[in-house]
Order: sequence, then structure tokens, then C-alpha cells
Amino acid sequence: MPQENNPNPNILIVDDDDELRNGIADYLGEHGYDVTVAADAPEMEQILQQAAVDLIVLDVMLPGEDGLSICRRLSETGGPPIIILSAMGEAMDRILGLELGADDYLPKPCSPRELLARVRAVLRRREDRKADAVPRGRTTYFNGFALDGLRRSLKTPAGVNVILTAGEYALLCVFLANPQSILSRDELIAAARGNDADVFDRAIDVQISRLRRKLSDGASQEIIRTYRGAGYLFDARVTRA
Repeated sequence: MPQENNPNPNILIVDDDDELRNGIADYLGEHGYDVTVAADAPEMEQILQQAAVDLIVLDVMLPGEDGLSICRRLSETGGPPIIILSAMGEAMDRILGLELGADDYLPKPCSPRELLARVRAVLRRREDRKADAVPRGRTTYFNGFALDGLRRSLKTPAGVNVILTAGEYALLCVFLANPQSILSRDELIAAARGNDADVFDRAIDVQISRLRRKLSDGASQEIIRTYRGAGYLFDARVTRA
């Protein structure tokens, strides 16, 4: 069953394959989720304007705007978590999807049980972040940056607002809870994505690279330092208000 503190999350399935889309919707519905469906980007946008969506299961090969473009656009505007489904199962395709902001990636065909497990894991990580190192409603400051724990947004020293994806936000929270400490990749994966999450080997490196680029705007020094063979160190003084 879904998490007790959020008994009926709303899952949006975006796929132009009617049989697959409805099959996924029926299966997730049988396991206690509220499910809505869309065949393309316009239908998806209409649903997002009308109802709160907790997670999107998104096909890559869609008519019109493709899934990767949708993923990039929603991630840049702080949209809901995304699990990508694609017949393109090569490692580089998975990495590209994660780099564009997806929270997870499943190659087609996938079993409904595996998708259910991924949905639960992503939603569980979302709930866990509510009690993470950045208290909701509080602001954390480091090296001229300000992280808004309510809006999950980052303001650079130059005053520019930066939207963080769910993965970037989770990773930054781990760093902020452990400044000036070397964290291994395994420690970061366990803390940012959950011990039971099926994480691709390079996923954490992609997240770190993307977060590092966002932290380079207006920074006087490199904040995320790489210690080869050991891990990563968050080189900043952290204060909260």
C-alpha cells in the first residue's frame, strides 16, 4: 500500500499506447493510487492545470513533444517527480534521462510489479525529504547562496533564482547536513535516493555534475570538491535562519 501519511497519491501516466497506458493505470489503481492518464503533452498539461499530481510516469516516444523534452521542461520549473519509460534501454539513454531531471528510468517492457516498486520508492523519497536537513519553511545559507526549504528553490549570490530538481534538492540537503566531510558515492546514494532505490551506477555522478554547474553561478570557489577514490566534499560554511 502507499505511504500512510499520503494514502492516495495521484499518479499521471503519459503514454500514447492505449493498452499499455490503461494497463498501468489499472494496476496502480488496484494498489491504492489515484491515477489519471494522458496520451500526449497537451493532454498532460490540461491535467496538470486542473489537479495536483504527485508523480508522472512518462513515455519517451510521444507524438508531438517527446518525453525527454517534457522531462527537461518540467524539471526546470520544479514539476512533480518523473519516472521515464522507454524502449531505448541503453546506458547512455538512461543517463540522458536522469541528467534531464528524471527521478528514475525503466526500459520497456517492464513488469507492473517493478514499476510499482519504483513508484513507491520515488514517493517515499519525496516524503523523506520533508524531514531532511533543510526544515520546511526555513532558509539555509552557504557561500552567498540561500536555499528556500519551502519552495525548494536556490538563490545565487547574484540574486538569481535557480529551480532544483527533486534529485538535486535531495543531494544538496545531504551536503548541507554534512559540510566539510568527505562523503562516498555509496553514502550519497543511500542518503539522497534511499537505501532500497535501484540507482544506476552513474546516476549520482550525473546529479553531482548538474548540481555543481548550478552552484558555479556567482560562487567565488568550487563548492563541491572531488576527492578521487574517496568521494565528494561540500566546502562551505552553512547557517540556517
